[in-house]
Amino acid sequence: MIKPVEIKDFMIGPGNPCFIIAEAGVNHNGDMKLAHKLIDATAKAGVDAVKFQSFVTEDIVTPEAQKARYQVETTGQNGGQFAMLKSLELSKDQQKELKTHCDEAGILYLCTPYEERSADLLEAIGVSAYKIASTDTTNIPFLRYLARKDIPVILSTGMSSLGDVEEAVNELKIHGLNGGIIILQCTSEYPAPVNEINLRAMRTMALAFGCPVGFSDHTPGIGASPWAVAAGACIVEKHFTLDRNMEGPDHRASIEPNELKELVRTIRDVEAALGDGIKRPMPSELPNKTRMQKSLVTTRTLAVGETIKEADLTCKRPGSGLPPKWFDRVVGRKTAKEIQKGKMLELNSVNWSH
Repeated sequence: MIKPVEIKDFMIGPGNPCFIIAEAGVNHNGDMKLAHKLIDATAKAGVDAVKFQSFVTEDIVTPEAQKARYQVETTGQNGGQFAMLKSLELSKDQQKELKTHCDEAGILYLCTPYEERSADLLEAIGVSAYKIASTDTTNIPFLRYLARKDIPVILSTGMSSLGDVEEAVNELKIHGLNGGIIILQCTSEYPAPVNEINLRAMRTMALAFGCPVGFSDHTPGIGASPWAVAAGACIVEKHFTLDRNMEGPDHRASIEPNELKELVRTIRDVEAALGDGIKRPMPSELPNKTRMQKSLVTTRTLAVGETIKEADLTCKRPGSGLPPKWFDRVVGRKTAKEIQKGKMLELNSVNWSH
């Protein structure tokens, strides 16, 4: 039994609506006006939360670190990771300003800390949950630091084996975070190949760790996130931008405002289509049931008291008479009245006393 995780006013886990996060990340390009526009757009789209990133560049990357392949493709060769990230930093006051805007817009503010100073900053401004990026799934000292704060975490697992995830979950639990862990299946490529997203890994991790699971989606378009919901995702995270053609490392693998709205609508449609799992006639079917299903019908005229034989019966629409599943009950009994050829059998057509 997987127990839901509470993040502010949301219960995240099986049996609850999918929690949808718009990953603004660093798509603000260091521009607060753009960051506020991202919040407004996500609120209009109907997502549950918008997530940013918090980091002190000096604490997470060396000056010599080279850009990842996708970062070179999206931002060019000039400069390494240090210069690129430094231009995307947000201060404590800026993060607080964004959280206030989210509160006013009725959308949950979330953020990914990449090191301890940022974790402290986010705790101070009242973040409801930490998102742990795939870059830190194996960062045991940092996991221990976060766990001691007893704030729920959403653990992304890109580039990790099941053993890596097990170590991360164990460290979080041992150091104080038991019951506040959500695990995301993730493929850390931008965009991620559809044949490598491995949605079935969500079920594997749910069974292995007893935590709610979800999907951090780096594929193009919106298609994979609704598939993930159909496969059991309790939470979906999707990169979001105002314009995919903007300069920056993550815009290319992000969706735009109209796509974000479509994503939310499609996920809610998928949830509605999944239903409750109880097999029964649905309300829209009931008017068709008697018209489309079949009844037992006579193949010849039967006199009163005549024994009904197999050859005397066939099955035809409508379904308002005795159903075909009563065939064996009827055969061998006597008629209670005369039944004309081609007429449906009803309860009073059969003598049930013998």
